[in-house]
Parts: sequence; C-alpha cells; structure tokens
Amino acid sequence: MRTLLIGYGNSLRSDDGAGPEVARRVAELGLSDLEVIEVHQLLPEHAERISHFERVVFVDASTEEDLDKVSMTKVKASAGVPGDPHASDPAALLGWSERLFDGQAEAWLIRLPGVDLGLGEGFSETMAEAIPVAVRLIRGLCESRSRLRCVIRGMVQGVGFRPHVHHLAEELGLAGWVCNTGEGVVLEVEGGEAVLRQFLVRIEPEKPAHSVITGMESSWLEPMGFLGFEIRPSPAGGPRTAMVLPDIATCDACLDDITDSSNRRFAYPFTNCTHCGPRFSIIEGLPYDRAGTSMKGFEMCEACRTEYEDPHDRRFHAQPNACPKCGPRLEWLSSSGESLAIRGEALDFALTALRDGLVVAVKGLGGFHLMARADDEAAVERLRERKRRWAKPFALMMTSLKAVGEVCHCSEMEARLLVSPEAPIVLLDRLEKTPGIAEAVAPGAPQLGVMLPSNPLHHLLMRGLSFPVVATSGNLSDEPICTDNDEALRRLSGIADGFLVHDRPIIRHVDDSIVRVLMGREMVLRRARGYAPMPVPIEGLERPVLAVGAHLKSTVAVADRGRIFVSQHLGDLETEAASDAHQRAIRDLQRLFDIAPSVVAADLHPDYISTRLAEDSGLPLVRVQHHYAHALACLADNCLTGPALAVVWDGTGYGGDETIWGGEFLEVTDDGFERVAHLRKFPLPGGDAAAREPRRSLTGMLHEIGAIELLEDRFSATDLKVVIRMLERGINTVATSSAGRLIDGFASLLGIRQSVGFEAQAAVELEFAAAGNQGEAIPMAIIGDERPWQVDWMRCLIEIAERRVQGESTGRLAADFHQSLVSALVEVARRAGHEKVLLTGGCFQNRLLLQGAVGALKVAGFKPFWHQRVPPNDGGISCGQVVAARRSKGG
Repeated sequence: MRTLLIGYGNSLRSDDGAGPEVARRVAELGLSDLEVIEVHQLLPEHAERISHFERVVFVDASTEEDLDKVSMTKVKASAGVPGDPHASDPAALLGWSERLFDGQAEAWLIRLPGVDLGLGEGFSETMAEAIPVAVRLIRGLCESRSRLRCVIRGMVQGVGFRPHVHHLAEELGLAGWVCNTGEGVVLEVEGGEAVLRQFLVRIEPEKPAHSVITGMESSWLEPMGFLGFEIRPSPAGGPRTAMVLPDIATCDACLDDITDSSNRRFAYPFTNCTHCGPRFSIIEGLPYDRAGTSMKGFEMCEACRTEYEDPHDRRFHAQPNACPKCGPRLEWLSSSGESLAIRGEALDFALTALRDGLVVAVKGLGGFHLMARADDEAAVERLRERKRRWAKPFALMMTSLKAVGEVCHCSEMEARLLVSPEAPIVLLDRLEKTPGIAEAVAPGAPQLGVMLPSNPLHHLLMRGLSFPVVATSGNLSDEPICTDNDEALRRLSGIADGFLVHDRPIIRHVDDSIVRVLMGREMVLRRARGYAPMPVPIEGLERPVLAVGAHLKSTVAVADRGRIFVSQHLGDLETEAASDAHQRAIRDLQRLFDIAPSVVAADLHPDYISTRLAEDSGLPLVRVQHHYAHALACLADNCLTGPALAVVWDGTGYGGDETIWGGEFLEVTDDGFERVAHLRKFPLPGGDAAAREPRRSLTGMLHEIGAIELLEDRFSATDLKVVIRMLERGINTVATSSAGRLIDGFASLLGIRQSVGFEAQAAVELEFAAAGNQGEAIPMAIIGDERPWQVDWMRCLIEIAERRVQGESTGRLAADFHQSLVSALVEVARRAGHEKVLLTGGCFQNRLLLQGAVGALKVAGFKPFWHQRVPPNDGGISCGQVVAARRSKGG
C-alpha cells in the first residue's frame, strides 16, 4: 500500500518539532512504498499530493490533557473546506483531497504527548520517550501485514475485556474483530508484525482490573483484509461443551495470600482460586466439580465452603479450594521412606537439605521434580550420576525475572512467557558469564532452560533459598515422571536423599512445557503443563479419531466435533514403563473427553510400539508416513489448507520406499502428498548408532562420494576397518536422506562433535558455532528432470573440508553450511512453484536455519509458515496423524 507520511510542526519550538523529527527517523529506515515529507504546517496544496496515495499518516505533537502516551486514530474527512487558505488540519485536508482530486486515501493521525511547545531546542523527557514509539508504530503500519488470532481464556467475560481489546487495537491502528465465545474471548487483528507483537505483549498488563487471564493461545495467519475494528456479537452456535483447562500458574492474588503473615493461608503450599491452580492434573472426569477431582477426599471447612459458595469471591466454585485446616498437607520422608516431619516443618527439612547440597525429590502439580542447588558443582554432578543423565542440560528454577537477567539474555516476549499462566521452561541465550550456575548444569550449552515458580510450593521453596535450583523430571532417563508417593520411593530411592511429598493424588503426570522464542514468536517444543490438553481446531472431521503418535517425544491425540485434543508430552517409548504410560494416556483421553474412536492412525514404521498397539486395537487403521504427518501438523497449527510445499527436515522417519527419510520436500494437497525432492541419500553404518555418533554419518557421506580419505583420525584403525566393511557389504547399514544426520556429519567434519550425549547435541553446537558469522552459500545442485529431484550436498562437503584444512575458521564454515541449506531450500521451492512453504520437523528448532529460511523465502516471494503451538518435532506427529485420518476414506 503506497503510503505518504507527513510530519508537521515547528522545529524551533521544542516538543512541537516532534512531527518532523519522527518523519526524519522513519525516512532513515528506507521502507518500501513510503514517501516522507516534513512540513512546518499543513497547507491546502497538500491535498493534491495526498490524492496520489492509498494511505496517509499525519504525525503531530499535542498538549491535550487527556493525552499521556502516543495515540493513533483514524481520520475521517470533514464535510467543509479549510477556512484558512494558508493552513489546514488532517480532517479538512483529507476532505479537500476527496472532493477536488478524487482522493481515496485511508488516513491516520499519530499524536505524541507534548509538554513544552515554547521556543527552544531539544525535546522534553516525555517527548523523547514518545518519538521512538511513534516510529515503531509507523514501521509496523508500513511493513507487510499479518493476521494474529488469539483465544483468551479465564475471567474475561462481563468485565470489559472486549472494549479493552477494541481500545488497544484502535490505538495501534489495527483492523479486525473481537467476540465472546464458549471458550472465552476470541479475536483477530491485522497489521504489521511489529505492531501485532506490541499488541500481544500489552493485552495482559493493561487488561481490565477485574479480569483474569488463565490462558492465551496466539497464532499467526494469512491476512484477510479487515477494514476497521469491530466488536462482533457472540456466535449463536459453536462448541459449548465443557473444557478441561491446563494447570495454571499461581496468580498474584494467591501469591499475596501465602506471603501475608496475617492471612489464614500464609505459607500454605496448596493455595489456589478460580484464576489459578491444578486442573488437568487432578480431574478424573467431566463435569468438572470437586467430586470428579482428586480433591474429593478433602471436605472443605466452614470458611472454605463459604468462599466456595459466594459468587463475589474469587474462590467461587474453585474446585481445588482448600486451606491448612481442611486441605492437603506436606510431609518430609527420608530416603528410606521414614516420615520425619509434616506441614511447615517438612518444608524446612527440604530447604535445609537443598542448602546442604543434597538431592531432593519434590512432588508438585503434575509429578515429581528432582532438585539440587544449581551453584554447587558437586551436587549437580551427583544428580547427573544418579539419574544417569551424563550430558543433557538440566532445567533451572530461578527466584525472579531479575535473577534470570543476571545469567541470560531475556527479551520482552521471553519475559512474558516466564511469568505467563502457562509458566513454561523457556530456552534463553546464556550470558558470557553466568555467576552462580555450576558448569555441570549445562556443560558447553549456549542456552539455559529457565523457569520461574509455577505453584505455591515452588514459590515457598524459592523464597526460602538464595540460589537457583536444578529442577529436572523425577525419573530415571527414558522413564515417565513419577506421580505417586510410593512409586517415587521405589523408583527414585537411589537418586534422592529426601522426599518432600503431599497427600493430594495426581491423576495424570504432566511434565514442564518447553518453549523457545524464534522470529519473535512462541514455538512450543514440549507441550505439557500449561498447554495440554487445549484443543487444536480441525474442520471436516466426520468421525472420531485416535492417533497414537510416534516413537520418540511421543504424544497421543483424540479428535471429534472439530477439535483435536493432543495429550501432554509422554516421552520416548524406549521402556516398558514408557509404553504403559502411553497406553494409559490413550485410555485417559478417550474417557475424559468421551470420545469413542472409529478409526486409529499410526506411523508407517512397522516396528514402532505405537504402531503395533494400533494394529491390535481392532479399529480400522490408517497408516501415515512420518513426514507427511509433520506437514499436516504444521498446516493444522497455522489453520491452513493445501496446496503447499512442506520442507520436512528431521532425524529419521520410515519412508514409503523402505529407506530412512528426513530431508524431504513434499507437495501437500487435499488428496495426499507427492515427494517433490529430497537431500541426496547416503548410507548410515550402524543404523541407530549413527544418531549417537556424528562421525558415522560423516563416514557414510564420504563413502557415498568416494572421498573416505577426508575422514582423518575420527576412528581407531580397528574401528574404522569395521565401519568401512559394514558400508562395503551393506551390513547393518541403511540408506537415508536425513537432514538431521547430514547436519551431524558436517558437525563431525568441522571437529565440533564426534559423539553425542543427547539428541541434537551436535546440531545445537554447530548452530552456536555459526552464530555471529555471515554465511555465504555454496551451491547444492538440484539433480534430475523428473520428481523427486535430489539436492546434492557433495560440492558443499568437499569445499568445506578443503577450506578447513587451509585453516578457515570453524564459525565461518558452519555459517556457510547453514546458508547453503537455506539456498538449496529456496531453489527447490522455486521449482515446485507453491506460494505457501511449510517449515517443519525437528531441524527447524534451529534458530539460524529457521530465520535464514523464512527470510530468504520472503525475499523470493514465498509465504513461509512454521510451528507455534504444536511442536515441530515428533511431539506434533499425533496431531498430523489425525488430519491424515480425516483426509483418508476411513476418516
């Protein structure tokens, strides 16, 4: 949209010169389709110039008393003509442009709060702060438009929430609508992405005084071309069925209760209200009332009953409502299970144990955490050894946002997530120096996984400590998290030195969610507490579906009546305990949402435990290719339909040709998919062992192109002989097009990592090595006249190997490799010819790869889409399987 920006005012009169100053700063941005002029005052002759533009933005300073911040309002043309032939105002000027020159410009007035309009140079402090805000507003208005959809749950109806949204959207110059629904408040707004992000960040802190947000889901969609902003009537129909909310982090009011020594809930670790507390982890069935939760065994005292029955109390019908007199209580158990203390004394025992460097098992909302002080190297090493978690980073629980900022970079969006009702673990870039964090917490890792206390017990623990703690899932590696006291004593007795437990049963285990902010948007990497089991919308589902997910990072899903309910994170199905938890989750979701599936969807891999379970279910079976499920999950997450090109890059997935796929370009239509292209295949010696040893991937790649001499000394002579023989004879060797294994191979080539202690360690370190370097693409040839084409990485491999020998920096070579992948991706997109490009699979958790791909695709004229609320990794597979079942004849 061609836009004219007019900044007007007298630059000799202090704040009055703000309009021209904003115009100058915006001009320096070099925004496309934008013309900028700065004038002393508006004149009638500007009317003709305005008529040549689709949009005009006026910028002026104002000293009106009601203006305390930058405002942006739409300008309507006035009916008359300017009275003064030598001066004008925006409305009159717009009217003259329409009547005399047939102008049709959309017009906005941005007013900045002025304090001093007297003669003089420089701006007041108020104006100096307002000018950058105005510049950001204009930049957002002129940038390419997006649509933001938000579903806001909680106490948001009947409290002025829709007028609040309307006012905020009008102020920021956004178009769209808001309405009440059975789920809460739903809104859609359109504008520049920068302004939309500002809108998103401001919704909660500026909400009406009596409103409470218990959950807010946001998705970025294609613009619809909304004009103006409206409050729409509530829809007459739509789903009105009861919703099961996720567990919600402690609200400010309850936090005040437990820290007020005069309050009857002072220091009570099970304090909650209708705004916060356990939901999904305690509910046994619908309808959601106390008798259908694990609180049914705790009869409310008179005071709690009065609160529960008072419509004006915030604990009105709060099902887990309790107090020290009638509710659950803490207990401290020794490592052998002996009860040593209860209530507040039990908390004191736990605090003492943590201060002394011991490992403590703490029962929270959705299961046990294993905790140890994070500033004690020996304590963290002891926890690693006992848990058998040798390298994978531990999550941290910090005392406050201020404490987080002392060890990590934390943006406004990341801070919002940390204190949000979901309260996930947020992956943050660590500072160069991280005082008070033992090296063993995250050895060599460029990020730290950080969370703040999310329930009253955690708040009380952290307020009693002067240091952060490791807070990792209460389990042995590859096992489900413990939820029951006796189970924890049995399974964690060799790990924990003491147990802080309570007597409120946990109905289902719910891990901490993990989130990363990429491209200014929230990407959920592990969907659990705070997010599950909120539904993903789906259209056209005619029969109820069960989807059993993948083998790693497993989730399951049930779907009916236009909604997909994806379970909490279940983990890898590597043990009998994990398989049992997977089956319990299937039964649990079906019962909780009263869904009897007519069809079951499973992965194409014949040896997955989940696939075998589906085969034994007796239901019609839809087998879904792994990467197709990834693509459909991304479509569903973005509320899209095909056709689209899906770039699906991950570690492994069983392909339709009985090879291992993972570097795929799929054309997705309403009828299915076609494999358009893939990365050049290479053999993986040792099969699954290659995922643990990047040097095996490199060996297969070099063997494929006949350059094994570049392997150097990554194996002993004996081991190398065995690996080469495996490759030559095809023994325990599979062919793969995996992007994940290709990335591992380049990490090995650059000397970054030859073996890994956890999944994607090599890829994470390769990304970190490349950060801060300007990459230059090495062309990857697209081979073949017919589909599927092959993306040949051979030249890239050889050139990077040669430049490494010549002494070129690892960081520069790593950046060139990332840029080479991006360049090849865009070239395949050009050949495929689809405007929509989906970026999905675990490899797109890599910030450098995702940002590079999104930026390059946009420059090339494509519309890229990536994951937000549904994980891009295998945690999203069950969602995609549901969509595939809907598309099949059996769905």
